[in-house]
Amino acid sequence: MKILIVDDDDLVCKSLKVLLSRERDMEVIGIAYNGAEAITSCRGVLPNVVLMDIQMPIMNGIQATRQIKAEWPQVHVMMLTTFKDEKNIRLAILAGAEGYLIKSTEVSSMAQQLRALMSGATILDADVLRKLTQPSEQNGLEGLTPREKDIAGLVANGLSNREIAEQLYISEGTVRNTLSIILEKLQLRDRTQLAIHYLRKN
Repeated sequence: MKILIVDDDDLVCKSLKVLLSRERDMEVIGIAYNGAEAITSCRGVLPNVVLMDIQMPIMNGIQATRQIKAEWPQVHVMMLTTFKDEKNIRLAILAGAEGYLIKSTEVSSMAQQLRALMSGATILDADVLRKLTQPSEQNGLEGLTPREKDIAGLVANGLSNREIAEQLYISEGTVRNTLSIILEKLQLRDRTQLAIHYLRKN
């Protein structure tokens, strides 16, 4: 099994490389320190599995996962992160990650999980699975201002930017700018994802 480790923490990368390389069936073929480097590494030597952190400079792990799965769907991506929040978990899975582990996972257990991932299983840390199966206490829109919530609601109702501008008595430019801010806050790609997210949370 050829593994690419992607994390902006050099100590984490080197420690994982040493520990995973002790497994007879595993070979760490590279280390990348951000998502962009991960993509470049995949173009050089294609791994079987990418161990991917989320929060990294230049390109985060979710963006990198999305691109890697688009270009090389046969490559398995296992998120390995400290983040346990539902938003990051769902975004990672939507991006194409087949596994999501927390960094506190024992390396011996991680090796077993990587083998299961290679066999086609979906791997979720116990805490992560709990987050997905328990009802969320928040509606996922609490970080938006009242005006941003208004615009998100109108997008969900199918209104165009011009129609939203007319209804709220603001310019189309203001609608576009506010929509960009909303997408950034919620880490969504476009207005279609925003509409789905809004309707699910309300």
